Amino acid sequence: MLKMSIIYHSETGNTKKMAELIKEGALEVTGVEVSLMAQDQLDRAFLDESQVILFGSPTYYGTMSWQMKKCMDTLPVKVEGKLGAPFASAAWPGGGGYELTEMALIQGMLIRGMIVYTGGVVTGRPPTHFGAVSHKAPEGFDADRCRKLGKNLALKGQELFGKSKGQSTDLV
Repeated sequence: MLKMSIIYHSETGNTKKMAELIKEGALEVTGVEVSLMAQDQLDRAFLDESQVILFGSPTYYGTMSWQMKKCMDTLPVKVEGKLGAPFASAAWPGGGGYELTEMALIQGMLIRGMIVYTGGVVTGRPPTHFGAVSHKAPEGFDADRCRKLGKNLALKGQELFGKSKGQSTDLV
């Protein structure tokens, strides 16, 4: 069984909704167990057993929230060699910053020795580039991007860490 943790910080519920959609996409893959965790309510045992960990944050002044930064800096488990991906929300689409938030999350993952993967633009549509992004509460295209990210990470996790017998690893 592949275990996936989705850690997020959400003030208004938008980033939490993204996390829920990512979980929905991951659960389309047989043999995957997913746990959603607010950044201040980590399930240490499940997190330690997870082979895949996603980090999500709202965009604050062009980067992740201080709450997510603190979470990443003080993770209570070793994450080296685990598969990771970012996702970010923002309240204002014209201001930019999603990509900077995701790059900050990616930096944190790389510094801790994680393997970063999203599926990018080569695994079908919609593209995920650095990770899933959404303006406010995700719907339509943004919701599809969240589900795709979850499914891609579940499939790549199975490819890297083992999969259920007979399970396809074709990315979407």
